[in-house]
Amino acid sequence: MSSWLGGLGSGLGQSLGQVGGSLASLTGQISNFTKDMLMEGTEEVEAELPDSRRKEIEAIHTILRSENERLKKLCADLEEKHEASELQIKQLSTSYRNQLQQKEVEISHLKARQLALQDQLLKLQSAAQSLGPGAAAAPATTASASFSYGVSHHASAFHEDDMDFGDVISSQQEINRLSNEVSRLESEVGHWRHIAQISKAQGSDGSDQSEICKLQNIIKELKQNRSQEIDDHQHEMSVLQNAHQQKLTEITRRHREELHDYEERIEELENLLQQDGSGIAVPDHSAIQEMQNTARVLQTEKVESTKKIKELEDKIKDINKKLSSAENDRDVLKKEQEQLTVENRQIIKECESLKLECSKLQSYAMKQSDTVTEKERICPQSTSVEEEVFRLQQALSDAENEIMRLSNLNQDNSLAEDNLKLKMRVQGLEKENSLLSQEKEKLQVSLSKLSNEYEVIKSTATRDMDLDSELHDLRLNLEAKEQELNQSITEKETLIAELEELDKQNQEATKHMILIKDQLSKQQNEGDSIISKLKKDLNDEKKRVHQLEDDKMNITKELDMQKEKLIQSELVLNDLHSIKQKLEDKVEDLVDQLNKSQNNNLNIQKENFELKEHMKQNEEELSRIRDKLAQPLNQDSNSNFKDDFLKEREAEISDLKQNLAEIEQLNENLKKVAFDLKMENEKLVLACEDVRHQLEESVAGNNQISLEKNTIVESLRMEKEQLEAELCQAEKRRLEEANKYEQTIADLSNAQSLNTSALQLEHEHLIKLSQEKDFEIAQLKKNIEQMDIDHKETKKILSSSLEEQKQLTQLTNDKEIFIEKLKERSSELQEELDKYTQALRKNENLKQTLEEKDRSLGSMKEENNHLKEELERLREQQSRAALVAEPKTLDCITELESEISQLNVIKDNLEEEIKHHQKIIEEQNQSKMQLLQSLQEQKKEMDEFKYQHEQMNVVHTRLFLEKDEEIKTLQKTIEEIKTQLPIERHNIQTENSDIFQETKVQSLNIENGSEKHDLSKAETEKLVKGIKERELEIKLLNEKNISLTKQIDQLSKDEVGKLTQIIQQKDLEIQALNARISSPPFTQDVVDLQQQLQACAMEREQVLAVLSEKTRENSHMKTEYHKMMDIVAAKEAALVKLQDENKTLSARFESSGQDMFRETVQNLSRIIREKDIEIDALSQKCQTLLTVLQTSSTGNEVGGVNSNQFEELLQERDKLKQQVKKMEEWKQQVITTVQNMQRESAQLQEELHQLHAQVLVDSDNHSKLQVDYTGLIQSYEQNETKLKNFGQELAQVQHSIGQLCNTKDLLLGKLGIIAPPLSSGSSLTSLSAELLQTAKSDALSESSPQEIEELRKLLQEKDATIRTLQENNHRLSDSVAATSELERKEHEQADSEIKQLKEKQDVLQKSLKEKDLLIKAKSDQLLSLNENFTNKVNENELLRQAVTNLKERTLILEMNIRELKEENEKIIEISRGKETEYQALQETNMKFSMMLREREFECHSVKEKALAFEQLLKEKEQGKTGELNQLLNAVKSLQEKTVTFQKERDQVMLALKQKQMENTAVQNEVQHLRDKELRLNQELERLRNHLLETEDSYTREALAAEDREAKLRKRVTVLEEKLVSSSNAMENASHQASLQVESLQEQLNVISKQRDETALQLSMSQEQVKQYALSLSNLQMVLEHFQQEEKAMYSAELEKNKQLIAEWKKKAENLEERLLLLQERLDEANAALDSASRLTEQLDLKEEQMEELKKQNELRQEMLDDVQKKLMTLVNSTEGKVDKVLMRNLFIGHFHTPKNQRHEVLRLMGSILGIKREEMEQLLNEDQGGVTRWMTGWLGGGSKSVPNTPLRPNQQSALNSSFSALFVKFLETESHPSVPPPKLSVRDMKPLDSPGRRKLDTNVPETFKDTTESRSGRRTDVNSFLAPRSAAVPLINPAGHGPGGPGHLLLKPISDVLPTFTPLPVLPDNSAGVVLKDLLKQ
Repeated sequence: MSSWLGGLGSGLGQSLGQVGGSLASLTGQISNFTKDMLMEGTEEVEAELPDSRRKEIEAIHTILRSENERLKKLCADLEEKHEASELQIKQLSTSYRNQLQQKEVEISHLKARQLALQDQLLKLQSAAQSLGPGAAAAPATTASASFSYGVSHHASAFHEDDMDFGDVISSQQEINRLSNEVSRLESEVGHWRHIAQISKAQGSDGSDQSEICKLQNIIKELKQNRSQEIDDHQHEMSVLQNAHQQKLTEITRRHREELHDYEERIEELENLLQQDGSGIAVPDHSAIQEMQNTARVLQTEKVESTKKIKELEDKIKDINKKLSSAENDRDVLKKEQEQLTVENRQIIKECESLKLECSKLQSYAMKQSDTVTEKERICPQSTSVEEEVFRLQQALSDAENEIMRLSNLNQDNSLAEDNLKLKMRVQGLEKENSLLSQEKEKLQVSLSKLSNEYEVIKSTATRDMDLDSELHDLRLNLEAKEQELNQSITEKETLIAELEELDKQNQEATKHMILIKDQLSKQQNEGDSIISKLKKDLNDEKKRVHQLEDDKMNITKELDMQKEKLIQSELVLNDLHSIKQKLEDKVEDLVDQLNKSQNNNLNIQKENFELKEHMKQNEEELSRIRDKLAQPLNQDSNSNFKDDFLKEREAEISDLKQNLAEIEQLNENLKKVAFDLKMENEKLVLACEDVRHQLEESVAGNNQISLEKNTIVESLRMEKEQLEAELCQAEKRRLEEANKYEQTIADLSNAQSLNTSALQLEHEHLIKLSQEKDFEIAQLKKNIEQMDIDHKETKKILSSSLEEQKQLTQLTNDKEIFIEKLKERSSELQEELDKYTQALRKNENLKQTLEEKDRSLGSMKEENNHLKEELERLREQQSRAALVAEPKTLDCITELESEISQLNVIKDNLEEEIKHHQKIIEEQNQSKMQLLQSLQEQKKEMDEFKYQHEQMNVVHTRLFLEKDEEIKTLQKTIEEIKTQLPIERHNIQTENSDIFQETKVQSLNIENGSEKHDLSKAETEKLVKGIKERELEIKLLNEKNISLTKQIDQLSKDEVGKLTQIIQQKDLEIQALNARISSPPFTQDVVDLQQQLQACAMEREQVLAVLSEKTRENSHMKTEYHKMMDIVAAKEAALVKLQDENKTLSARFESSGQDMFRETVQNLSRIIREKDIEIDALSQKCQTLLTVLQTSSTGNEVGGVNSNQFEELLQERDKLKQQVKKMEEWKQQVITTVQNMQRESAQLQEELHQLHAQVLVDSDNHSKLQVDYTGLIQSYEQNETKLKNFGQELAQVQHSIGQLCNTKDLLLGKLGIIAPPLSSGSSLTSLSAELLQTAKSDALSESSPQEIEELRKLLQEKDATIRTLQENNHRLSDSVAATSELERKEHEQADSEIKQLKEKQDVLQKSLKEKDLLIKAKSDQLLSLNENFTNKVNENELLRQAVTNLKERTLILEMNIRELKEENEKIIEISRGKETEYQALQETNMKFSMMLREREFECHSVKEKALAFEQLLKEKEQGKTGELNQLLNAVKSLQEKTVTFQKERDQVMLALKQKQMENTAVQNEVQHLRDKELRLNQELERLRNHLLETEDSYTREALAAEDREAKLRKRVTVLEEKLVSSSNAMENASHQASLQVESLQEQLNVISKQRDETALQLSMSQEQVKQYALSLSNLQMVLEHFQQEEKAMYSAELEKNKQLIAEWKKKAENLEERLLLLQERLDEANAALDSASRLTEQLDLKEEQMEELKKQNELRQEMLDDVQKKLMTLVNSTEGKVDKVLMRNLFIGHFHTPKNQRHEVLRLMGSILGIKREEMEQLLNEDQGGVTRWMTGWLGGGSKSVPNTPLRPNQQSALNSSFSALFVKFLETESHPSVPPPKLSVRDMKPLDSPGRRKLDTNVPETFKDTTESRSGRRTDVNSFLAPRSAAVPLINPAGHGPGGPGHLLLKPISDVLPTFTPLPVLPDNSAGVVLKDLLKQ
């Protein structure tokens, strides 16, 4: 497949090249033709050259030209090959250099690693085997010696080949391009390989089909690409043509300038000729005349040629017209045009080459014109030649213009037409050429004559010797010109040959075009026939459609009728509207009247206000007068006057009161008027609504009619659409079959063009590629495995660090929770404070009011006292002057007494109020005291919190110190382990527990001989470290706490300050009031006091009301608070869930995001280790160099220059050191930035959590809204059910009204017979009035919105009407009885009258019966209508329910769509993230490439420096070579260091970028969540709006239902009238409907027949399709025949091409000499490749060395593993063993104490073992079995022996907390024997004084030293409990620890806990006690 594609691509390329060549040749021919036109003028100048020689020269010229071109092409190819080989060599050399450097680095690493392994081996061997260190030292020395060769000699290999930096960059670019191509080709190969595998799996048939499909897809893609390329090439064509036009314009401009120059020169020469004309003979004039004649002839010929050119232009215009017609056919011939465009490109190329030749020819023409001017100087005969040249140049310019036109025409016309025009042009030009050749012969004859005459002149005139020399020059010039002419002639011949070839090609193309046209025309005819058949089918269907449309027209006519009815109803509506407008005008008038009345009202109110003010003034005057009265009570003479004055005032007051009453009456009248107006307004509004209801009824009726019509139309449309769909399906089937046949044709044509040979070649190529890829895959797999190993190690390290981090985060979380609790507490306290401050303010206000009351009371009491005194005085006066007093004074006294009594009553009331206020004040004081107490309690609580917090801080500091100490000890142990074990083991050990490391530390201490030191030190150090860390955390928390307490204090201070300010303000107010009181007192009246009292009472009431409201609000707030608390609890539960989810998510995120971070950390750590090693080496080298320099400077006198060089080297070293420092600083900065990024990511995660919480809250709100929405829907349904019930009630009421009406009619009939007509009329009018009133009331009730109340009112009114009717019945019955009595009396008198009346009565009864029947019929109709109405209502409700369901479904769908959109957005965001990552990777790639270039440049500079140093070394003496080498090595190492630091920087930059990417991703997530919030808010708003809309719609529907009820009621009345007419109309309508149904059934039958006909037509069309298939097969046969003919044509052309190739082969032999030269160049390139091969050999050597080193490494590792296994066996053997000495001391010590003191000993041991006091006492109470049980428990009981495994880090806390429990466990495990316990007795024991015992007591530590020294080789891990007592616990307090040392009992020195004893000689009496003392001492 791929080979076929490759062949296709190559074929395309060749065809494109051919087309371009043909185009270029065409344009070149045009330019060459113009050149030939120029050269033909010069040909006439040739004199004696024969034609045969010229032809030979031309032939030679053409051969040389062609050979030249071939050789040029070969040269270009060889140069390209040479460049490619150079690039390959460069690439190979750079790759080899890089590989060499890598290998050297690896060798250095392996050396270092081997040395480390050797050291470890030596140590392990010395530890494992108790041999001498000499055995292990030997292999190490040998190994170090074997690897002690330098690396410097490799670097010298690079100094030989010099390369430019620019060359490297260009080669790198080409390499990149080629690598991209290779990768693309590899991907294609993989694709095809995959396809091949699939095809093998599927089988031959499936593979063929899949390949065909894929090939078709590829063909489509290639066609698209080809069309795109054609467009591009057309664009390029246009650009080239524009450029060509510009060039032509420039050439013409230059040509004109040159013509002007030539004209000037000709004028100068003519002047010279005129001067020299006197010396020339007469025959010259005749010759000049002949020349002039010839010039005239030429001019005439030129005119003729211009005419011909014009004719040609006319022809071109005609062709253009033909072109415009041909452009219509261009769409069909687009494929051929694409082929021609390819040829056009070739022609363009040839055109460009011809342009170059044209420029050369122009230069030749210029030279010729120069020679002609020189000839004119010689003789005047040559002027004619010059003129001819000038004319020929003009002809050239004309020809160029023509070329311009032709090129412009080329753009528009097709290539075939261009060729035709060119042929026409060539024929015309050939004619002109023949004419010019004739002229040339004539000119040659004239020239020969001139030459003869010239010779005669030469012989006659000897003066003209100078002319001979000039003639000689001219002849030479002529010869040169002749040669050039020959060249131009040869070129012309070649162009003619090319033209002929083009003609042939054109003819072939036209033939091909004709064939394709024929094929297309056949296909078109077939298509036309198919189209005509389909058109017929369409026409038939159109006829059917027309029939259906006629039916539709009939229906539309009926619709028009209905519309006319609608128009009539609209006219009625317009009338109603006009009535409505009139009513609205009335309403406006009434509104105006209302406004006027309101204005009047305002004026009256103003007047009232003024009168009130006047009243106040009068009252003030009254008060003044009363004061005056009060003062001079003594003056009796003025009393009469005052009484008169008072009476006048009273009269005035009464007048004013009357005025007020009148004004109030006016106000009331105005209000009544306004109310009446409002009532009228309401009535008008109701009338308007009635009109609207009528309108809506008419519209609804019209809508129902239109709906019925629409249903009929829609049913017809549905049938029509079904038929159309069937037709469309038939057409689609036909089209699909036609497409299938076309596809089969295309598949056959594609199948012919497949090749097999190319596929085989491709397959072989693919196999080779696959083998190479397999090798590469194997290498990559190895690399991946190594990476996996590294990755696992880093994961282990990170897991341990993560665990520690988690612990720390837990602690910090606890602290944060505590702080949050404190904050909540503080906020609660603040709220309480605010409440209390508010209460205080209220208290203060009450205090102020009470103080004012007190003041008013005081003043009142003073006034009372004054009044009492005055009363006493008055009484005295009365007693004295009782006789004198008059009756008026008595009245005054009585009035005063009444006033006093009133005042006393008021005083009592005030006193009661004061008592009440005092009680309130006391209660408030109590509450204030309670508040103060609660504040104090809160302060105490705050203090307690602070104290607890400080205690917590202290505890945390201790913990942190402990942790710090632990960490320090761990670090020390890790450092010691690093020195011992390899780096690989170190990574594994970091995972192990802290306790394991502790045990290792202990083992190391034992090895070093530090048994006497305490193990508790390490643990205490760890604890101290932990406590320090905790202290830091606690400090931070303390700072936070202090800041919070400060804030609380500030808040409390602010509140206190505010309270103090308020108190000061109150004090100032009190002082001001006191000042007022102290000022001279106003004589206040009783009236003022009353007013104040009233005001006070009002205020009190207001205060009480406010208090009651506040209490209510408080209770309400409490309930709300409880609700809120419940909600908060629910929210907290939800939050907890969310936090759990967030934790899981964050864990995933961290696990995914931290992989890259771990890798970067690992790389950085590795690089840092390497750097440390290098820095140590460099420092040592620098020290050695400095010493060498000092020695050399002292030793040698001559070394001045060398010392300078050394100084320069040192300076360079210092600079490099500075650079290293800068790089380290930069590294630290980068690390800090990375940490910052981590913090930012944490913050962003917190923000994410917050946003999640907000989203949850929003979702809760959303759910609540949905619940509300459902509730509203339910309420709406309930309302609808209520409405139905009311409708049923209405129907019942209407039925009852109908019955009443019937009874009324009967009664009226009877009355008409008996009662006089007047009475009957009056009753009728009254009834009608009542009915009207009821109707009006009904109408009014309908319009009101409150349905239920109105219906009740209606029922009441109906009941009233029923009652009135019953009363009327009673009255009528009474009147009937009276008349019957009268009849009896008058019976005898009026028998005849009775008979007549009876007859009349019979008639009336008959009429009544008829009326009854009518009424019954109408009532039945009413019932049926009601039933219809109820049915309609039910249908409406069903429809509403359906609508609501649909709305709900749409909402659900919208929600689903939104979810899908959100998912899409998430996917888009993920893709964006991927894109950003991709961009970041691209940027890093670019940076890496730039860094590579920088490194290469630095390498070059380093190489130059190295060369300089080598020269210096050569100049130096032989002894100093080593020192210089050291210096150079130091410099190189520093340079390597800089390079490594730069690498580090790059890696850190990568890490930074990754962090930035992560941050951007988190920010995007945050933005996404915010967008989500916005969306949710928008949804909430939308739902709210939707709810509001639904509510509005429900209310509207309710109103509409009311309106409908009203309408229906009105309709009932209307229908009663129209029933008879409607029944007739219904009968007519039913008849019409039946007719319509019959017509529709007939139409349906017709349509079904048509359908059957279409089915028949379908079968016919299928048969036609089969016929078409047969015709297609015939066409395929014809196509194959055509292809065979074409093949024959192509074979003929191939033979011609073979002949041409044979000729070219001959020419190629001449080029072999050039090839030899190029082969020499190739040899040089091969030499370069040989040098590259040497480099490869060096690489192979390095790789062998690497393999040897790796083998040695493996051997060392095996050795290490053996040693470690031995160590492990030793450890396992020593783990489960007990120290016998300790057990012996414990056991014997018990039995050596006296029996009295054994209880104390047992208690001590119990306390050591952690047994409680109560248990010990129980054990001791059992006297007999105490010892035996203790013994058995000590020796026999306990669990099985458990191996002492190292604990994990999470078990670390157990060590610290429950050491005693561990001790007991240990004793149980170690003392549990497998053998039954031995029975020991006191006799078996050695006596204390025996020597062996003493030795044991004294020499315990020494013996243990021996044992430990012997064991240290075998075991590394020793349990702390296996050590002797001296090693485990010191008896005396060590120097390091004071009283605040380690906290545990067992970790403390025994001297603090237990008594110490001194050894004493043992007596037989108290042996046991002494032994115990000895034991305790030990």
